[in-house]
Amino acid sequence: MAFSDAAILLERAKARGVMFACSESCTGGMVAAALTDLPGSSGMFDRGFVTYTNAAKIDLLGVSPATLDQFGAVSQEVAREMAQGALARSMAQIAVSITGIAGPGGSEHKPEGRVCFGLASRNILQAETCDFGALGRDRVRLAARDHALSLLLQAVS
Repeated sequence: MAFSDAAILLERAKARGVMFACSESCTGGMVAAALTDLPGSSGMFDRGFVTYTNAAKIDLLGVSPATLDQFGAVSQEVAREMAQGALARSMAQIAVSITGIAGPGGSEHKPEGRVCFGLASRNILQAETCDFGALGRDRVRLAARDHALSLLLQAVS
């Protein structure tokens, strides 16, 4: 997402009185950083959770150990629970989550570049997967950040 899009996100969120939260794994706080780079971002961003390990996902967001065992950390099911957990543990009205394999590495079933996203609000609970491909760690993380910001923009449009 270009800076101008981030500014639009800020403007729309403030106009609607909406606060965001995020829960991030493979991006390690890049969404929170992008949001808080903007002057006035305290009017739209409540908090972010960086939950890189499964234990952090369980402890900080309430992700079910059974969900992690059954589907793995990189799954729509976990992304959905991460978004729900961030929403429940914040003052936000919309929460986005990211969990994925930035690389290097991956497996046949979960290749490098696969990232799952969750979006939660009072009326929305959705998850999706994007396969960005083996772009390299930095580019996968940037693509994931930008996609999460786009999801937030769609949610307030």
